[in-house]
Amino acid sequence: MTAIAIPGSELPQGAVPDRVELNGRAATADDLRCLALMNYGHFTSLRVEDGAVRGLDLHLDRLDKATRALLGVPLDPEFVRTRMRGALRGDAGTCAMRVTVFSKELRRDLPSASAAPDVLVSLSAARSGPSAPLRLKTFRYERAFPEIKHVATFPLYYHRRLAQLAGFDDAVFVSNAGCISEASIWNLGFLEGDTVVWPEAPMLDGVSMQLIRSGSRERGIATTTRRIAPDDLGRYHFAFLTNASCAVQPVASIDDVRFDANSAAIARLAACHDDHPPQAI
Repeated sequence: MTAIAIPGSELPQGAVPDRVELNGRAATADDLRCLALMNYGHFTSLRVEDGAVRGLDLHLDRLDKATRALLGVPLDPEFVRTRMRGALRGDAGTCAMRVTVFSKELRRDLPSASAAPDVLVSLSAARSGPSAPLRLKTFRYERAFPEIKHVATFPLYYHRRLAQLAGFDDAVFVSNAGCISEASIWNLGFLEGDTVVWPEAPMLDGVSMQLIRSGSRERGIATTTRRIAPDDLGRYHFAFLTNASCAVQPVASIDDVRFDANSAAIARLAACHDDHPPQAI
């Protein structure tokens, strides 16, 4: 089988070549057959800068917990870090990395049986956040098992598509209980005065959100979690999205509720995120 590896002969200076490796070797189409056909696994996305990642320990903890939940076994963090370092091959620079965990041994007729994890590491060009505040459209939707960053991403991109077809940039979800939760591939936060407010709803506890939350506490910035109904959005003057690609992405509006484009708030929240030094892989 032909290995899946994309040469980087025309990459800009400092870029890391695209690669896809499974358990430390170039992945083949046959390696990925199980993942493609069963679509059962989980992942984490990271921004790598010169071989280091902010919140690396949180990413590894996420992978271990989800592996225990989906495959019934722990995931050795040193094995994962070795695979991550191997995929980088010592290249300096900035890139986007995705670590996906699944099992080629998993039996579709007996998913209750424990199965040894396989670790897929993919590298691609680092993504930058949008240049302008985003306009979001609400949808009544709640992810299945939202605490797990699983590979069943179809509903996320489909709702983003519906939002864009309706003239918006992205989707934000309203839980079954009628509360704002998360966006398509983002966590969502708000400012009420100087207080950072996170939605209280079923959602992924994102790594970037955790970094901002802990950085806020360390800087003495008030932080709280609250149930937020769509009708409550008008009480907040600033809204933002956060994920591994963009620590703080301002929001222009949610439906017909508009928010300030506050550069000082963006800088303050970004500093809370960046207070956590990158950890060497």
